[in-house]
Amino acid sequence: MTMKRSGSAWMPADDYGRAMPTFSVNLLVRDVQASVHFYRDILGATIRYSDTDFAALNLAGAEFILHADHTYDHHPSYARIQAQGAALRGTGAELRVTGVDPDAVQARAQAAGATIIQPAADFPHGWRDVIVADPDGYIWAVGLPR
Repeated sequence: MTMKRSGSAWMPADDYGRAMPTFSVNLLVRDVQASVHFYRDILGATIRYSDTDFAALNLAGAEFILHADHTYDHHPSYARIQAQGAALRGTGAELRVTGVDPDAVQARAQAAGATIIQPAADFPHGWRDVIVADPDGYIWAVGLPR
């Protein structure tokens, strides 16, 4: 694993791994800081920790992490990451989080020039949600129960 951070890690990796919830999401991204900007400033996520290699975030109680592509250079899936090149990631998976104001997310996404896949609307499944894409193309549906 290639690390670009200087200094000590946020916490020992094994401590963090043991503290993770039963289900979690790890997104591989080209640029951790560009992604952190999206998640913090558009989706409203809390950044628990961030450096050039890794970020730990919380969105409405859902914990998830980001790893820079370069940290996976010795991982079996690295060849797949490289083969994607500039292609959008995440198509076919929709990450859904309730407890996030979809209209506010849409306004922030529009102001930032982020991709809105589907504008905020009320849906038969009982949510008002908006669907946006992060800088790497991961698709997030966030909203509130109606």
